[in-house]
Amino acid sequence: MNKFITVVAAAVLFVGVSVFAQGMSDSDQIRNARDQYNDAIARHDVQAIMTFHDDEYQITTSLGQLIQGRDEEAASWQELFSIRQDVLYVRTPETIEVSDAYPLAAETGTWVGTWSTPDGGVRTGGHYSAMWRQVDGEWKVRSELFVALYCEGLACP
Repeated sequence: MNKFITVVAAAVLFVGVSVFAQGMSDSDQIRNARDQYNDAIARHDVQAIMTFHDDEYQITTSLGQLIQGRDEEAASWQELFSIRQDVLYVRTPETIEVSDAYPLAAETGTWVGTWSTPDGGVRTGGHYSAMWRQVDGEWKVRSELFVALYCEGLACP
């Protein structure tokens, strides 16, 4: 029953966001999607996170691991959320450029990740870039590249 309620709530949210997004510029739609993506991460809602990914999604994680495909990415989030109960990642866009020639956009920004360990808190972050692709009128993340530039806390390498 809870899974049914989650699916219905996600569908209502999707329809509401889609209607709201129709009056927004492409870059504002992407910025709005990024905010919702951050919210899904904060809720540890893997199903919602996957709604922002293109079918051919791929990511290079902050320490260089390559993950290809939505299924592999979903499994990665599930594992992370089970290991780090309070993990939080926030991506903050600095620029979003929408192509005039193709249904593509480039986003760059900074990211911060935080979580607790027995040795204390960890705060890590750096820069990211994302390729967005418009699919059936909706912006989806096609690929992301994260680069870790700092780590603070006793549990850092």
